[in-house]
Order: sequence, then structure tokens, then C-alpha cells
Amino acid sequence: MKATIWHNPACGTSSKTLAILQETPGVALTVIEYKKTPFSRAKLIQLFADAGLSPRQALRRRGSDAEALGLTSDDTSDDAILAAMVKDPMLVERPFVETDKGVALCRPQDKVHEIL
Repeated sequence: MKATIWHNPACGTSSKTLAILQETPGVALTVIEYKKTPFSRAKLIQLFADAGLSPRQALRRRGSDAEALGLTSDDTSDDAILAAMVKDPMLVERPFVETDKGVALCRPQDKVHEIL
């Protein structure tokens, strides 16, 4: 099975999810450190749609500038949130994992088992 994780090595949940993927037999793993290789708008749209999430639901509030940028306001559009996420990938909640079985925001890390 192929699996891709959008990973931040400084994040404990992301690191724990990565460890689960590495320890799972038969997983051909691709690791994308999204701070080094940021998301494209199209990729974010695809990941969120496949995970059943809106940009607002995938917005990282804690430990980000989301509130200061006005992104947590109820009247902020999905387009504005997506544009901010493309500009600053730290605004995307983590980690996202994509496998042959689907996409999940793996928070907590055990959610990764749903798509393995």
C-alpha cells in the first residue's frame, strides 16, 4: 500500500503518526515535510475534500497565527483560509495522511489506522 504523510518533525502527533506508518508492514511511504515543500492550493482542496473536511475544519488554530490573521472569524471565506494556508503551511492542521484507502487528518495519531 502507498502512503503519503504531510509531516512536521517538530510535531509530536505527526512524529507518532509517521512511526505508525513506518512500523506497518507493506507500506510504501512518502514523507513530505510541508514546511520545506508547501502545499499547493489544488492539493489542499483535494486533501480536504477526500478527508471530508472544510478548510475551516482543517485550520490549525493552536500554535498558529490563525486568530491574528482573522481566519477564525465566522465570516472568513474558505477561499481566504485556503489562500492563507498556501502562503503559510503552518496554518494547516497536521498531520494529513493519504493512502490507497483514503485521506485522514490523523489527530489523534491512531486515526491513521482507519486508512491502512
